Amino acid sequence: MTANWASFVAAEPDLAKTVEERFEAFTHHTLATLRKDGSPRTTGLEVRFLNDELWLGMMPDSRKALDLRRDPRFALQANPGEGTGMGGGDVRISGRAVEIDDPETKAAYGEEVEPPEPFHLFRTELTEVVRTYVEDDTYLVVQVWKPGETLRTIKRR
Repeated sequence: MTANWASFVAAEPDLAKTVEERFEAFTHHTLATLRKDGSPRTTGLEVRFLNDELWLGMMPDSRKALDLRRDPRFALQANPGEGTGMGGGDVRISGRAVEIDDPETKAAYGEEVEPPEPFHLFRTELTEVVRTYVEDDTYLVVQVWKPGETLRTIKRR
């Protein structure tokens, strides 16, 4: 089961706001894709939240774009920032990337973001969103959201 960004926002608006803030705090994040042989590949990536979607834009024929064309599964981790404070916590999103070839959609994205042309554009379908943070210097808190399920919160001492 998957959900787009708007569905996640509707289901968990507070967590969605925190996730967006973590991604918007820094420009570059880490994307994990699967190579042809099944091994993981991690690369840097900029993401955008536009028109109720989470978008992944990539240079033409980049390895990550070719990976996603072959196997759409991905994991995306927000840049934790400097030091060890990680204000807002560690945030990860997993899902599937759907390549968009529609000229109107790509043109609208291009007008908003102004990426170098040409580019690959992928819309995300979420399978999991996870936030990990420390509460009161005592507990490690893990929040896990999956489409069709309620938010699960786990506290560890």
